Amino acid sequence: MLAALTKWLSFVRFSHTVFALPFALAAMAIAARDNRGWPGWRAFGLILAAMVCARTCAMAFNRIVDRKFDALNPRTAGRHLPTGQVSLVGATTLCAVSGAGLIGASYLLNPLCFYLSPVALVAICFYSLTKRFTDYTHVFLGLALALAPIGAWLAVKGTAVSVLEITQMILLAAAVVLWLVGFDIIYALQDYEFDRAHGLHSLVVAWGPKNALQAAFLSHLVMCGLLLLFGLLCRFRVAYLVGWMFIVGCIVLEHWIARRRSLKWIDVAFFRLNAVVSAVFLVIVLAEVVFRGGFWLRWAPPGS
Repeated sequence: MLAALTKWLSFVRFSHTVFALPFALAAMAIAARDNRGWPGWRAFGLILAAMVCARTCAMAFNRIVDRKFDALNPRTAGRHLPTGQVSLVGATTLCAVSGAGLIGASYLLNPLCFYLSPVALVAICFYSLTKRFTDYTHVFLGLALALAPIGAWLAVKGTAVSVLEITQMILLAAAVVLWLVGFDIIYALQDYEFDRAHGLHSLVVAWGPKNALQAAFLSHLVMCGLLLLFGLLCRFRVAYLVGWMFIVGCIVLEHWIARRRSLKWIDVAFFRLNAVVSAVFLVIVLAEVVFRGGFWLRWAPPGS
């Protein structure tokens, strides 16, 4: 049983959940900041279930529609579907069940999430098809990932969101999109020759590795600016600023690795550093929300 579970978790790259989930949990905490970031066990469990189901559905769908390309690519030929470790029927069943799980969790959260859940399913699965017809496939993946914090925010607040909160959600979603665009371009460097030979699209294929890396750096530069603006709108203070500077440092290191090291270092830049970015973001948001700005040093005159 443990071996089977490990196989299925590996099939959907469950470890990569660390990219979207921290942003979703951070958005959940901000939406519930009146209660120090805690929406209650029921809402928390349903949000967690919805996020896991959504990502599992999207990844299973990606593996299904890309299975023929994966079999031809030396980097991915050892994946579960090309090697027969997972059957097509099994993968399709997992995709359908996890999609139904997302809709079910959304139904239990609130009507708005339920009505939007089919739209979310289409959006997160559609990305897997975009590499066949557009160079901006990274943007579609970014939009799919950005639905996580928006969904978590709406799961807590429903339709009771203010104009300020909508602005905050849009800023955070835009930052997530640009963050994803930047690191997905770096990840796509590994498949540059294969994608070009097989007619698959990406900005790396369209612009070449050097120009694509410049676009990735610009994307991350704007992302850092949006995250800073987001923190200001949320009235975050010292903890957020310190964490933001750490995130900027991770982004700079990621691009240094992408430019100075061989392709075998891409996984370090792609997975480890970006996992740190999302985890740090969650930690600093929780610190600000839970302590309600308590990291701000207040000075009071003697005798006041």
